[in-house]
Amino acid sequence: MKKRIIGFISGIVVFALIYLLPLNGLSHNGQLDLALTLMTVVWWAMQIAQPAYVGGVYLMLLIILNVATPVQVFSSSWTGSIMWLVIGAYLIAGAVRDSGFGERIAYSFIIKFVRSWNGIIISIFVLTLILALLIPHPWPRAFLIMSVMGVVAESAHMPKEDRSKIGLAVFAAACPLSGVFLTGDSTLNPLAVADSGVKTTFIQYFLYMGVPMIIAAIITMFLFMLLFKPSKPVEIDFDVLRAKQKALGKLTEKEIRTIVWLAIAIILWLTSGVTGIDVGWITLLVALLMSMPVIGEVLTAESWSGVPVNVLVFLTSAIAIGDVGSKTGMNHWIAKVILPSSLPHNIFLLALIITVFAIFIHMFMGSVIAVMGVTIPALVAATANLGVSPLAVSLIVFSVVNLHYILPFHNLAILVGNEPDTGGYSQKEVMRLGIPLTGVMFIVALVMAAWFHLFGLM
Repeated sequence: MKKRIIGFISGIVVFALIYLLPLNGLSHNGQLDLALTLMTVVWWAMQIAQPAYVGGVYLMLLIILNVATPVQVFSSSWTGSIMWLVIGAYLIAGAVRDSGFGERIAYSFIIKFVRSWNGIIISIFVLTLILALLIPHPWPRAFLIMSVMGVVAESAHMPKEDRSKIGLAVFAAACPLSGVFLTGDSTLNPLAVADSGVKTTFIQYFLYMGVPMIIAAIITMFLFMLLFKPSKPVEIDFDVLRAKQKALGKLTEKEIRTIVWLAIAIILWLTSGVTGIDVGWITLLVALLMSMPVIGEVLTAESWSGVPVNVLVFLTSAIAIGDVGSKTGMNHWIAKVILPSSLPHNIFLLALIITVFAIFIHMFMGSVIAVMGVTIPALVAATANLGVSPLAVSLIVFSVVNLHYILPFHNLAILVGNEPDTGGYSQKEVMRLGIPLTGVMFIVALVMAAWFHLFGLM
C-alpha cells in the first residue's frame, strides 16, 4: 500500500514539474499532454492501480483539460478495426479453449515428440507457434499450454522449482512467437502496424515478421535451455498423458464446428490482400457467426465474459498516447529533444540506434503499448527523410520492446505469468533470463534490418 501511495504522489509531482518547466518549442497543449503522459507512465510503472484504471484517468483528463476532443481521443481506437479485432480474437480464443480442440492438439504433440527436459522446452515453443495461428491472443494460448504442461509436470513428479521454470518457458515463448502472425497478438501486432500509418495484409506481415521472430524465438529457446536445467532427471509417465488424452474422447460436434470456423478464419486472413477486407473485421465477423444457430452454436451468451473490458480500456489509452501526441506536437518535440539531430543512413547503425532508444525508454516506462505510443511516432518523425519505411521503424521498435524485459512489469505476458496460479515463477527467474536476453535484442534488430532491406523497407 505504501508503494502505491508513493507512486501516486510521484506521478502528480512529475506532472507538476513538466507542466511548470519552460519547454521551448512545445505548445501549451503539447506540454500538458507530455505532463499527463509521463504522469500516466509513472503510475503504470509503479503499479498504483490496475493499468486500465490509470489509463482511464488519462483519457478523461485529456478531454476535461481540453488537450484533445473526444473524437481525437477515441477515433483511431474505436472507429478503426483494432479494438474489434481484439474482441473477436478473445471470442475465438475462448471457443478453441472451451471446445477442447487446443488441448487435444497439445496432448497429441507431447505424447508423440517429447521425451526429455529439452524436449519439453522445445515442445512449448513449437506448440506456441502452432497455436499462434489458431488462438489470436498470447494469454489464452499460454494458459492452455500451462494446463497441459501441468499434467506433464505432475506425471514426471517435478519439484516446484522445475515447474516454475516450465512456467517461465511458456510465457517467454509467447513474446517472440506472438509476433509471427498479424493475429498472433491481436492487441500489439495490429497496433504496431497502425502506429506506422502504413497498411499491410496478413501475408505481408508474415513475410516481414515471420523469419525475424522465429529466429528470436530460437535464440530465446536455446538461451533458456542453457540457463535453466532441471533439478533432477525428467521421467514422464506417458500413461497419465494418454489417460488424459483418452478422456477427451472423440471429436465432439462443438470441436468440429470450431475447426471449420477456424479454417474459414485462416483462409480469410490469408486472402485479405486479395479481398481487401481488413483482418479486424474478418476476425470479429467469424467470431460472431460462431454464435449463430445452425451454422454456429459454438459461442454462447456467457462467451462475452471472456472479453476483458480492462484490456480494451488500457489499449484505448495506450493508442491515445500516440494519436494525441501527434496532434499536440508532443511526439515531434520528443524526437527533436532526445534523438540525435541527424540519424545515420546505414540501416544497421540506424537499427542499433532505434534499439538503444527503445530499450532506454522501455526500462523506465515498462508498458510495451505505452512505449510504442510514444517512441514509434517520434522515431517515424525523426527518420522521415532517410528513405526508410515507417512500417520498418514501427516493427523494429515493437519487436525490441515486446522481446525486452528485465522485470515482470516490462511485459504484460511475463507479468501475467508471474503469479502462483499461472506461471508460478519469481522475479529473480525473470531477471536471470531477461538480462542476457537484452543483448539478444541487438541481434534481432540487425536481423530485421537485413530482412527488411530485402523487401525494400530499409
